[in-house]
Amino acid sequence: MSRERHGTPAAGTHTADAHAADTHPAGTAQAGPARGGALWPALLEPSAHGDDALCAVSAKGTRVRFADGRELLCGASGLWNTNLGYGNEAVAEAAAAALRDASYLSVFRYENSYARRAAEALVDAAGPAHYGRVLFSTSGGAANDLVMKLARHHHALRGESRRKLVVGLRDSYHGLTFGGFALTGEDLGQQLYGVDQRLVRHVAANDPDDLAKLLSRQGAQVAAVVVEPVLGTGAVPLTDEYIDALLRLRAEHGFLLVADEVATGFGRTGAFFASERWPERPDLLITSKGLTNGTSAAAAVLASREVADTFDAAGALLSHGETQAGTPVTCAAVLATLEEMHRLDAVARARRLGRLLDAELARLVDEHPRVTGTTGVGCFRSVRVCGPDGAPLPQAEVPALVAAVRDAGALVHPGLHGVQLFPALVYTDAELHELLECVRAGISAHTAAHASTDTSTDTSTGTAAHTASADTAAGAR
Repeated sequence: MSRERHGTPAAGTHTADAHAADTHPAGTAQAGPARGGALWPALLEPSAHGDDALCAVSAKGTRVRFADGRELLCGASGLWNTNLGYGNEAVAEAAAAALRDASYLSVFRYENSYARRAAEALVDAAGPAHYGRVLFSTSGGAANDLVMKLARHHHALRGESRRKLVVGLRDSYHGLTFGGFALTGEDLGQQLYGVDQRLVRHVAANDPDDLAKLLSRQGAQVAAVVVEPVLGTGAVPLTDEYIDALLRLRAEHGFLLVADEVATGFGRTGAFFASERWPERPDLLITSKGLTNGTSAAAAVLASREVADTFDAAGALLSHGETQAGTPVTCAAVLATLEEMHRLDAVARARRLGRLLDAELARLVDEHPRVTGTTGVGCFRSVRVCGPDGAPLPQAEVPALVAAVRDAGALVHPGLHGVQLFPALVYTDAELHELLECVRAGISAHTAAHASTDTSTDTSTGTAAHTASADTAAGAR
């Protein structure tokens, strides 16, 4: 999720993931005919197709207008990618100029000047002392596929062709292309779709012992460990202790460490890249969502100088290419986005918004009886909600909660037992306050709407329904 990071329901289960909270198992018939026309939208149940309330027609700044006439505050930065808000003029003008002047040029058996400039600018932004080369891709999922090949090839060039295993974290999300889908650490239907996970392993996040045990058995076969600095599922940051352990185990076992910064890059956590705060840098870094401020299907993999030198020294050709990767329009948007990040001082603004979110979310937890806690960092947050019995809100009820917040005036993403918030880095204080008020109102409305249903349900039916919801949430983890 192409790899838009939403998630999709697993066969026979319901995902408890932060990217989707669909309530129907894959392959299950839905009630009623689809209302839509030719468009088959991603991860939207057929009964909702054709709904004008879900059909966006325009966006500007931090607002999105829908076909039903409503204009809503976006608390999700699109798909976490419009970090600078919608309709940035500098990015739009740069893309338009590239389309007029260069149309289509590739990086497939050729280079182009736009891609050269964008690669240099990305290396400068990420740290030229460590990173040396950039490979362009078209989505976060495709970039994860690329990383898996790159890591295995790197070790083969060093005489370690046994290193084929790639390790990810449980509850991680790396996309829905076949490589990224295999690496994704939650059940989203991999078995249904025949995704090959024989060369993938998963360990618990923030549990150094779990990774150490795997490496003690199979360390000589591990090509890479791929981690999100903040797990998209649930907005759970990796702890400092876990990062220290990752770096120590990398030195001990020789795997490549990959930071999947598809969601965390471009200021989202209060640093340009979250991994720049680590004591040591990863060997490979993936960026995508904020890369063009959401204007192009784009991703990039930044390779350390050491990794790049291995290929250069061997004269090795990496077998990867994508038709639309590194095109002039994409790279012009990358360059303009980088310039706008600096002009707007977006990272500093993200840090300030993060501090305001700390205060606003703490107040929400203190004041609202159904809000049990929050997780995340910077402008990458989740709000956890409970049901009337105090238990975590069943995932089957999350779509209704998201809809209630939308009815209150804001767009948010489904999360683990609640919702996730990804405000644009250019939010004003007033917009942030408005977002939290919409969340508060949505939670209250959802609570009220379900109160009568809860009290009118007979004991046997209520028990069965509660058990089914609990099984649904547990099964997806």
